[in-house]
This record gives sequence, structure tokens and C-alpha cells, in this order.
Amino acid sequence: MRLSSRTALAAAAVACVTTLAACGSATTGSDDEDTLRVVASTNVWGSVAQAVAGDRIEVESLITEPSADPHSYEASPLDAAAISDASLVVYNGGGYDRFVEDILESGSGDPATVEAFALFESGEGSDLHAGHDHEDTHDTHDTHDAGTDDTAGSTGHSHDGHDHSGVNEHVWYDLATADAVAHAVADRLAELDPEGAATYEANAAAFHDNLHAVADRVASIAEAHPDAPIAQTESIATYLVTAAGLRDEVPADFANAIENGTDPSPAAIAATRQLLLDKQVRALLYNPQTEDKVSREMRAAAEASGIPVVEVSETLPDGVDYIQWQTRTAEALASALDTES
Repeated sequence: MRLSSRTALAAAAVACVTTLAACGSATTGSDDEDTLRVVASTNVWGSVAQAVAGDRIEVESLITEPSADPHSYEASPLDAAAISDASLVVYNGGGYDRFVEDILESGSGDPATVEAFALFESGEGSDLHAGHDHEDTHDTHDTHDAGTDDTAGSTGHSHDGHDHSGVNEHVWYDLATADAVAHAVADRLAELDPEGAATYEANAAAFHDNLHAVADRVASIAEAHPDAPIAQTESIATYLVTAAGLRDEVPADFANAIENGTDPSPAAIAATRQLLLDKQVRALLYNPQTEDKVSREMRAAAEASGIPVVEVSETLPDGVDYIQWQTRTAEALASALDTES
């Protein structure tokens, strides 16, 4: 979907917020005035926020369907109302879930925000292989205004489509950014709910510990398969690929076309298909949520050559949290490379 169409839809959704409130929505009423509401754009960031919020707050995720594509998600009036009425909004940013930015920029409501992409660009997050000093890690977030519009606007990257001057917006595959989001959520919730501050900090520290286990598994891939060649149908898991010390062999023309939301040239498609048919890579990372004729052709070529296919997605599978999801993805990638050793 074009950005202008998505923006118009978000504006229309915002226009309905007042109407919903006037009709007596569940978010109004004196009994709920002091209730903290945390809303996340996708269940990926919802899971991270829930890990920090624990039993004190139930986080609402707007995009939960495994088949959904957040790039082209159409915000409903209920989504707009949820964001406007929220105490805290956690979202990806970088143009990925633009509907959230459109609703926030409309001025309807004034929630605190945590933007993952802004944290990524500012270099927040810990080195997950540098030990377990949670206090030092947390202190790096105390003075950062996570995810404000000013922060997002200072990046210098275009939010039109998928072209971010070479910066990949799929930052949930960057474990340090997930860690930064967890600590930023803890900071914001502590400001909104001082009585729960110790709980939020402890939960963020526990999340940090769990991330270490995932990072260790990814590091073991780099150790076992240094510089192993792989291919991606799109650059969704590039941060995982980089952390695992792997080499993406997909031709630049193909990768750039997919990232910019355009059709690859016949030559780029042929070169990528041949890469797979000739078994020049050890695994294909495949996003089933945005599959099309071209990506299905690439998967078919990989399967015909006996190349393992590792599915990487943009939302959580049912019944799985962020840590479990990242662990399973790392395990699947390791298993695929072990098969091809």
C-alpha cells in the first residue's frame, strides 16, 4: 500500500476517536481513569513490553495475526482510540509501522512513547556478550527520552516506503535493541507507576538475562559456521545474519528492489534463482508474511536444490513470546547450517 493511502486511512481512523469516546467506549469512565494502558504496534514489541510490565499491566498489541504485514497495516478507529487513550505506546518506528506515527502526530492523546528504531539509531542497548552487569546497562537509559517525535525526526532517514539510506528498520532481530526497548519501557512505566518501579527494573533485568542465552546461541553459529553463505528473500533478518557471522549472497539488485518495494528485474531474479539452483548458499531465510510470486520461486529453487529454508517472520507465532521466538529462530538457523555442513 502507498504511504499516502495509509496516511489517509490513519487520519480517518483518528477522526473517529472522538465519536467512539462519546459512545461510551471501555476506555472511558471514572473507574478506569487511573488505569495504565500500554499499547504496542505489533505483538513482537508487545511481548517485550509485557515481559517488563509483568503482572501489573496487561499490554495490548494491535497487530497479532501471523499473516499480517505491518508495512501495509490499515489502522481502524479502534486502533486509533487505543493509541490515543494509551499511557504508553511501544512501536518499531523507522517507517515500519507508520500508522502509529500518523496517529501520534495527529495530536489526539499524549501518551509516553518508546520507539525501537530511535533507540537503535542512538546506539542504546548493551553488549550482550560483555557480562551481566544489569545496573550499568540500565543506567544508559535513564536520561534517554525514548522514542519521542524529536528523536525520530533527528535520524535523517526517509520514512517513505522501505528506503532508509541503507538502514534496515527490522530492528527486532537486533537483540541489543530489544534490550534497550525493555529498559526504556521500564523507565517509562516507573515514571507512570512509581510504586511498581522496582518490579519493572527487575523484570527488565530478567529479560536481559534471557537475551544473553539467545545471544550465546547466535554466537555459537558464528563460531561453528564462520562466514557461511546464505540467502534471504528480503532483508528482514539481516541483524541476525550479521550477529551470526554469516554472509548474504543475494545480488544487490535483487535485495535493493525488494527492500524498496519494487519488482526485481528479470536479470536480478535469474541471478538469484541460479544462486540457489547452483547451491552456492547453505540456507534460505524466507519471510512467509510477504511472500509473492518471486519469493515463492526462490523458495522452490532452494527446495529443489535441497537447501534448507528457515522461516523468519514479522509477528510472533501463536503462544510464543519474544525470547522463545528468537531462540527458535536461532535454533532453526543453526540446524539448517549443520545439515549443510
